[in-house]
This record gives sequence, C-alpha cells and structure tokens, in this order.
Amino acid sequence: MSLNSLASIENWPVPSAAAGVVRSDGTVLGRHGPAGQRFALASVTKPLAAYAVLVAYEEGAVDLDEPAGPPGSTVRHLLAHTSGLAFDEHRVTAPPGQRRLYSNAGFEQLGDHVAKATDIPFAEYLRQAVLEPLGMASTSLDGSPAKDGVSTVDDLLRFAAEVQAPRLLDARTVAAATTVQYPGTKGVLPGYGHQSPNDWGLGFEIRGAKSPHWTGGSSSPRTFGHFGQSGTFLWVDPDAGVSCVALSDRAFGAWAVEAWPVFTDGVLAEVRG
Repeated sequence: MSLNSLASIENWPVPSAAAGVVRSDGTVLGRHGPAGQRFALASVTKPLAAYAVLVAYEEGAVDLDEPAGPPGSTVRHLLAHTSGLAFDEHRVTAPPGQRRLYSNAGFEQLGDHVAKATDIPFAEYLRQAVLEPLGMASTSLDGSPAKDGVSTVDDLLRFAAEVQAPRLLDARTVAAATTVQYPGTKGVLPGYGHQSPNDWGLGFEIRGAKSPHWTGGSSSPRTFGHFGQSGTFLWVDPDAGVSCVALSDRAFGAWAVEAWPVFTDGVLAEVRG
C-alpha cells in the first residue's frame, strides 16, 4: 500500500523533502521522496534524546525525580521543559515547575547528567541504548542533545514504530512520557506563540487543545511528537494508530505553518478512509 497524500510534499517550497507513515505494528504504509537521505533534525533530536534518558531511568542509572539542572529541578523537570532554564542559555528565569519554558539548555544539561551517571558520552549512550537496537544506522548525534541529530525518514519510521509499540522500554514508561506532565502549565510553543495550557510529556510535545498548531485540524488531542526548526517533524496519533515523519532542508517558517497542517489532514483522511 502507498499513500497518495504523501506526494503533496512535492508542492512544498523546499529543495528536498521526504516523508513516510508507519502503523503501530511497524507496517510502513508509504514513503515519498529520498527516504534514505540524511537530514538535520534540529529539535526532532529531542524525542530521541528523551528516549535514551528513559532507558537510563529503566536501567537504574538515573531517577526521574532526582536533582538535575538548576537548584530544585529534577530529570523530570528537564524532560518536561519546566526546569526554569532559559531557551538557549544556561541561566534560570523561573522556579522549577511553574512555567513551560522550552529549553535547549535543559536538554544539554540532561545529556550531561546521563553521561556522568553512566560514564558514557551521551551521543554514545544514545547510539547503544536506542539507535543500534532499532537498526537506525543512518542516525547520529553530532553535538547538542537538543538539536544536533541527523537522520533519515527510514530510520525515524523505525523509531516511530517503537514509540507506538515499545520494545526497548516498558509500555508504562512510554505512556507516562506521552502523558501531560505538570498539567495546566502555560508557556510559549516556539513558532506558535503563547499556549494555555502548553501541554508536554517527557520529551514529547502533546497537542491537547493548542491552537494554532503544526499538526492537523483533524489530529486527535492525544497526538504527540515534535517539530524542528530545520523543517522537520514527527507525530504519533494514537487514535488513528499511525505515525508520520517528514524531513526537509528548508528552515521552519511561514511555508511550514501553512503546509504542514494541510499535509497532516490529508494523510489522516487517507488512513482513516
């Protein structure tokens, strides 16, 4: 089976793009574009990094509620963007747990925390804990755990299948990671303005009732995932039983705000139809 809706990426104003859809049982419903081409992920790196942190949690190397990051903050706060750290600076701008302050710095501190706890550089820990077991041979972390991942649609479809039907983690851990942490917390969703509430799990953004949003008008509130400033996204819609990955090489901007929801609605309509 192939999804005709995926071909609409041909209309995106980007030099290159690829997309794919995978069911929860691992069945790939379709691919379009160079699915083996490596793209910079930007913040789509964060769910991969979070998954490695959760493996470290299940292995007993870290605890979600142990101190990490600024004073009073925990591993859980860092994963849920409620540590109080600024966006791209290692300075505190709010007390932990009070506001949803989306933070690259927080994920960098997470990487450092896991590296110290395991005595393994975080990029190597990610490779051993997540990438290698899933066969993601074309994926690497080349710097910050917040934004320096590189991957392919084919590799991310493997990850998307894993998140829907976990083998590396206990399903209860993934359920917690995709459930709202610190409910009711307000904050800014980068590119989409202030959201109240700004729902987030552990490394995964949760759609909830956010408007505007980068997913579709027909996406369920339970939809979770991430998008990246390099023109990339990965979402999982549990109600539809599918995940979609799209990677491009043009920075996020007005073109994506316009194109992505229409694309997602097209994919969901075809899957459901």
